[in-house]
Amino acid sequence: MHVLRHLERVAPRPTPPVVTLGNFDGVHRGHQEILHRTVTAARAAGCEALAITFWPHPAQVLAPSSGTVLITPLRQRLEQIAACGIDVIVAQRFSKRFAAVTAEAFVKDLLHRRLGARRIVVGHRVSFGHNRAGNADVLRRLGADIGVAVDVVEPVRVANHLVSSSAVRTALRSGDLSHVRQLLGRPHSLVGRVVHGHHRGRTIGFPTANLRLHNDRGGLLPPDGVYAVRARWQGRWYPGIANIGFNPTFGDRMRSVETHLFDFDADLYRQRIEVAFIERLRGEVKFADAQALAAQIQRDVLVARAALEREPSE
Repeated sequence: MHVLRHLERVAPRPTPPVVTLGNFDGVHRGHQEILHRTVTAARAAGCEALAITFWPHPAQVLAPSSGTVLITPLRQRLEQIAACGIDVIVAQRFSKRFAAVTAEAFVKDLLHRRLGARRIVVGHRVSFGHNRAGNADVLRRLGADIGVAVDVVEPVRVANHLVSSSAVRTALRSGDLSHVRQLLGRPHSLVGRVVHGHHRGRTIGFPTANLRLHNDRGGLLPPDGVYAVRARWQGRWYPGIANIGFNPTFGDRMRSVETHLFDFDADLYRQRIEVAFIERLRGEVKFADAQALAAQIQRDVLVARAALEREPSE
């Protein structure tokens, strides 16, 4: 994965690339179609496929009261974009200063003169430039002015539902993981580093890996509760069960994500893992004591194993 920072600092590419741009939050099936079209055009032309993505989300800068939360944090988004075959990613810091760049200057100065774009591929809802004045029609016109072809990818629908980042957020917040998977083309996942927790799980027979949460940096979680999950560590997926919430049995005040992996005994402390949420099993419940909680977890493990057997593995 070749990542560059800030368009103004990017040196001209060795060969004119095929360029796409967007927030790509979640890298859902609509984004994947745009990225795949970019890669296909680049391979046909014998050049690089280059994607520009923005961080933070423009809404977080221009309308912070909107409460926009990223589906995936930047590092995970970059990995998902690269997995679509993109050769180079420009991670552009979005600021009020950058937002003031006009649509014409963005296309002619940055995409054309700076990057040397030979073709531009965008989604039908693309917006760019000061006051979001740039859209697909504006891009086609500006592209014609400078002799750069522009491809606009039409909306992608799954089971008659329009695929969008907003639709993913709505489904995820409601706990509809089946619909989330339809929209993403994969289970929603959280990537983080394992940190020390209260070590209660080990005392009741269910040791857990506790993920550090950075909600301000992205990583939208499904509702609090218990989930059948798969966790990836060192390139391999392991079945397990996870709890999201405040551990009401113990009265915790901090939200946590604790994952117990089946038949697993490696030390994951400080390791980076990915947890994919497969099925929601139940809501979070306050139990009378640790023994009652342990008995329920035993039942949850049986249900989780059955759920994971029904779902195709990665």
